[in-house]
Amino acid sequence: MEPFSFVHAADLHLGYSQYGLEARRRDFDRVFQELVDKTLELKPDFMIIAGDIFHTAHPSNVTLEHAVKNLNRLKEAGIPVLAVDGSHDTAPNSLTGTILNPLDAVGLIYYLPRHEESYWRKNNCCYVYGVPNFRTRRKTEDMLPKFLGQNKPKPEKDIFNIFVFHMALDLPELSIPGMEAEAPAELIPEGFNYYAAGHLHKSYIGSFKGGLLVYPGSTETISYDEANNDKGFYYVEVNRNGEATPHFIKLETPRKFIVVERDFTGLTPSKITELTVELVKEFDHDDVIIVPILRGVLPIEAKRAEIDLAKIRDAAKRALIVHPIVMLREKEVPETVIRSIFEGKFKDLKTKSFEYFLEIFSQRYKREEAEKIARIAVNLIEPLVKKEDEYVKKLLEELTS
Repeated sequence: MEPFSFVHAADLHLGYSQYGLEARRRDFDRVFQELVDKTLELKPDFMIIAGDIFHTAHPSNVTLEHAVKNLNRLKEAGIPVLAVDGSHDTAPNSLTGTILNPLDAVGLIYYLPRHEESYWRKNNCCYVYGVPNFRTRRKTEDMLPKFLGQNKPKPEKDIFNIFVFHMALDLPELSIPGMEAEAPAELIPEGFNYYAAGHLHKSYIGSFKGGLLVYPGSTETISYDEANNDKGFYYVEVNRNGEATPHFIKLETPRKFIVVERDFTGLTPSKITELTVELVKEFDHDDVIIVPILRGVLPIEAKRAEIDLAKIRDAAKRALIVHPIVMLREKEVPETVIRSIFEGKFKDLKTKSFEYFLEIFSQRYKREEAEKIARIAVNLIEPLVKKEDEYVKKLLEELTS
């Protein structure tokens, strides 16, 4: 068998204006350009893109223009680009189609599922077979066996066989919280040396059905919880014996994310805002994306809406954007406690109110101070109703003394 090499990339998500920013759309273009630059330096026999080339099935003209220019660079260098569609660039219906069709028609990519028997072959070298993405597990379980039946895979014994797909397989080692696996492993045919996968945004290599299962991960950060994943692709060398050696090539141009997580349990919204502003200023570097994650449990009756997100976002002067994630939980006085306070027959309203306020303030202050504030809160009710401003002022001064 002739030795050869190929590049395996996936999840480019071209056209994604993350956080509504044009700068982020350009970031994805820039990373693709670096991918192409590095591929031209490596001079592989071909490139595989395992789905989600674009973030939507119908990208904007500016995104398409940039993609065409870079794909044309590969074409001029004699490097075929073999592709399948992913969950993002899959067309929602057969009438509208996908942008991968016209790119295939003009020879910028070889969209495997569009061609007869869904394969591409390099003589004395390799057989590459690809399947479309069916978007959901139910559709995959129904339609993938039909597709394989109509386009029967024909891996060959004496050459290197590659199976290209964009799906999360139902394997324990690939389990991601919140993500449903799109395909049971048993639906994927045997007989391939290399399973070139896409969809998972973190790189992975493992044994699968006698071959290698490889996910290169995404080339840019699609979600803040992927910020620490290395972004890149695999350059795979295959020797005369059909042994594959994948080399992970890290990309240098992805935008830097700084994700900082803090627990603010028991603090008031104003204090949380103040501390988060200080946190943002601490990590305010040129052109980064800062993602403060606010966790914890708020005091009773404090609301998430009281966090001043605008003030937090405006705290950075050098970062591209500050994108706070508020995961604070609101806490209320339990219904049973409220009933026990207000349904008692032998307590007057003032006593009941005092106990209610005491329950609230005990969550924030020591017992002695909570009693003092609760008593003042009760004493404020009547003068506030009667608009006795001087007396109200006196009570508030007592509170702050």
